[in-house]
Amino acid sequence: MFDDIRHAFRELLHGNVPPEGRRELIGVMKDTLVQASVAMDDLREGIEVTRKRVARETAELETVRRRKGLAQGVGDAETVRIAERFEAQHAERLAVLDQKLAAQEGELALVEREVTEMKEQLKAAMAGVGSGMRSGTVDTAADPLDEGKAALDQQLNELKRAERRANAAAEADAALAELKKRMGR
Repeated sequence: MFDDIRHAFRELLHGNVPPEGRRELIGVMKDTLVQASVAMDDLREGIEVTRKRVARETAELETVRRRKGLAQGVGDAETVRIAERFEAQHAERLAVLDQKLAAQEGELALVEREVTEMKEQLKAAMAGVGSGMRSGTVDTAADPLDEGKAALDQQLNELKRAERRANAAAEADAALAELKKRMGR
């Protein structure tokens, strides 16, 4: 997924990037990792949505099976036939959703591994590995993305607050319009 940036990391760590290009490349790497972290959050949200859909579909399938059993108990062949058709549809939908969930979880695991690897490489690059200034040892305690992620999180929170304010204002305007309409104005 991140083949180009990974290649740039390798070039940087092996000393193949001139000193004047290191700072710019490290900045690009930081930005890429922040974007990848946000993408992981999106993947996690997608997984949650799919899990909820799986739960709903499972409940629907159980309901259809229960109704089919009740119809069989009273000898209602027409209702049994319809329930069997819906049971097949829900079972197929559930199977597809299960596959989708497995694929999403696999993708998230892959991206998490790649991001962890790139973070370690970025730490090494920021510590001067490949620049001729330092050896290959790196302090892994500090996360170089903390500053960028914190700023991005702040911007996202500000956007969410602005959206909530806009939605509240729109709801108030709609309520006022409805009230005026009822009063005949």
